[in-house]
Amino acid sequence: MNAVSQLHPDSREGALRAWWMPFTHNRYFKAAPRLIASAKGTYFTLADGRRVFDCLSGLWCSPLGHSHPRIVEAVKAQLDTLDYAPSFQMGHEPAFRLATRIVELAGRPEDRVFFTNSGSEAVDTALKIAVAYHRARGDASRTRIIGRERGYHGVGMGGISVGGMVANRKMFAPLMIPGVDHLPHTWNPAEMAYSRGQPSWGAHLADELERLVALHDASTIAAVIVEPMSGSGGVLVPPRGYLDRLREICTKHGILLIFDEVITGFGRLGTPFGADFFGVKPDLTTFAKAVNNATVPLGGVIARDDIYQAFMTGPAHMIEFFHGYTYSAHPLAIAAAHATLDVMAEEKLIARAAELSPVLEQAVHSLKGEPHVTDIRNIGLAAAIELAPIAGQPGLRAIRVFEKALDDGFMLRFSGEMIAIAPPFVSSAADVAAIVEGIRRALRAVPV
Repeated sequence: MNAVSQLHPDSREGALRAWWMPFTHNRYFKAAPRLIASAKGTYFTLADGRRVFDCLSGLWCSPLGHSHPRIVEAVKAQLDTLDYAPSFQMGHEPAFRLATRIVELAGRPEDRVFFTNSGSEAVDTALKIAVAYHRARGDASRTRIIGRERGYHGVGMGGISVGGMVANRKMFAPLMIPGVDHLPHTWNPAEMAYSRGQPSWGAHLADELERLVALHDASTIAAVIVEPMSGSGGVLVPPRGYLDRLREICTKHGILLIFDEVITGFGRLGTPFGADFFGVKPDLTTFAKAVNNATVPLGGVIARDDIYQAFMTGPAHMIEFFHGYTYSAHPLAIAAAHATLDVMAEEKLIARAAELSPVLEQAVHSLKGEPHVTDIRNIGLAAAIELAPIAGQPGLRAIRVFEKALDDGFMLRFSGEMIAIAPPFVSSAADVAAIVEGIRRALRAVPV
């Protein structure tokens, strides 16, 4: 038991009451708190001393594991040199150099990077760029954004407006961006159950964009935003040809295509970006999470050069894009990112993720037929197991599996009735096998 758990319930409530925790069942959690004390490599250490394997790389964000010595050293050194620098009318050289490295890694070295502090901020920034770009070109009527059902684009008001996760949206409707519409999601268990990689069925779902164009008229649509692989929505994998068709339709109608690569960027699919894996290039790309192993908050938007150039008009002494953040390109975050990209390159960790991907696929699909399992999906170094709900208690099954696995030394990620796994790139094949066997034991231990 950890120190907080050992307290009298009244004292425990006092110790835990002030933090209103994000995306957490606060009352349930605080009745039996699970506290993390430290992290090293691929393991978290809980406050009671137990070591648990980090099966989701933090929250999809720590592919190098935790407390990597190169990153720790870089951040410590940066603190001694420059702890903070404003990014309004000033700059610091490592940020410019990191932007160059990112666009080169993305395969279009002429592109530009706008730094933010999170994926949520990156999405809202990309939406603002998209609408402002059309306005700068004289297409001020292009203000509508098309998102997708079950899409997750962070928790900014722009992100939840274009996102398609009902629980994230239902309380905030009056605050959402008007004029947003949604494509249907791409998961159809009747056609796709237990798919390995990309399903062969479903490319035609992209043609729904043509229907929305016909409904609203292309002259009103600024952009379409989708995740190449929908991670938080449940590792929803795009059907073969689906993203190609979205690209084709967007190009045909002059609509910008935004890829939200907050999860898929920097190697999760075994390629630098999801765009590389699927062979489809967007106009704007959001990133965050793995760019610096989540050591210090950092995100950003990659924009085509011609989008940037559309803003570069008027007097040179005037601000072209009235947008930014106090902590944009924070020196500590930038230092961590340089160290992360150095380690990824030197240790060939993106290729390592590609090598582990078939290992994960083979292992996770061995869970077919286990208790409660209704579907299994995978792509790259990510997978999800869909569970049958407990009658009248939606979401409780996944919580029970999570708790059993945690007791067995594996920290999973659950959302609704879905269990997700996305191991660190530094994991071994034996680690992947152990994770899946831990899930198997948890599934068998949870009552029908």
